[in-house]
Amino acid sequence: MNGARRPAPGRPSGPRLFGIPATDAPVVAVIRRGPSGWTHLGRWDTARDGYEAGSWLRGIIHPQRCDLSPDARWFAYFALKGGARWPAGATYVAVSRMPWLTALVAWATDGTWTRGFHFTERRGALADGPRPADALGLLPAVGDAAPLLERYGLTWTRAATFAVERRRGWTETADTPPRGEDDPWDERRASRVTMEKPRPRDTRTRLLVRGRYAAFRDMQPSWGPPRYAVGSEDGTRRDVDLADVQWADWDRRGRLLVATVNGDLQVREDATDARSVVWRQDLAEMRPSPVEPPAEAGRW
Repeated sequence: MNGARRPAPGRPSGPRLFGIPATDAPVVAVIRRGPSGWTHLGRWDTARDGYEAGSWLRGIIHPQRCDLSPDARWFAYFALKGGARWPAGATYVAVSRMPWLTALVAWATDGTWTRGFHFTERRGALADGPRPADALGLLPAVGDAAPLLERYGLTWTRAATFAVERRRGWTETADTPPRGEDDPWDERRASRVTMEKPRPRDTRTRLLVRGRYAAFRDMQPSWGPPRYAVGSEDGTRRDVDLADVQWADWDRRGRLLVATVNGDLQVREDATDARSVVWRQDLAEMRPSPVEPPAEAGRW
């Protein structure tokens, strides 16, 4: 990736944004951080090019420990909400109905050294696979997971760089160093990991992302901003830096979905041309405005 001018490391001019696309639906869960101590969840419909604002949380959601169900109906998240007075405590994992954060089921944790859950196709399976070191109990502190498990399973997310992207078709590039056996959190190589994803309908073109902060999103912004670029599969074209982008992915039609450092959501027809925007939504001017969720947010 070449060195185009970009904002100061870790200091986007707008809010911090991260997207989690559904695997079976044209929807992206948008996690917005800012102002300090506040997190917002929104629903981006990429088929109709529309955005629905959801919940505000006076707390922190850790993006790489979250997931969106394949049908985009439910959101699994790990949150830190200081001073929370409910059975799940101040740090918890929960599942809610998009785009709301009303916990339909939640588990208490012992702190932030906790993996999140993600959805699987194995119906009825809860925490399938090895138990993490924090020994999170399987009995929820709030709610009942049974209605969810009729359709999907939930399992622990293995600690890894770019955990969300790996479940959505991103793979390591050939020049990425292997993970060491003595690196349980996959942190030591993080700044050297480059992920790539081919463009739908044009697999010769690939989207690239690199950066220690990009790999985890909930760690120190001082690690530097995410670095996105568009390149060719065979390396015949020079990579084009997306200097104004803090998150990106392809939609099913091969359009480039981006969140800019200024706080815009955009759809770009030409992946390498920032002027090819065919839709945008400004999230920069949003301010915390918690509202009572609709009744359906409290039902499976």
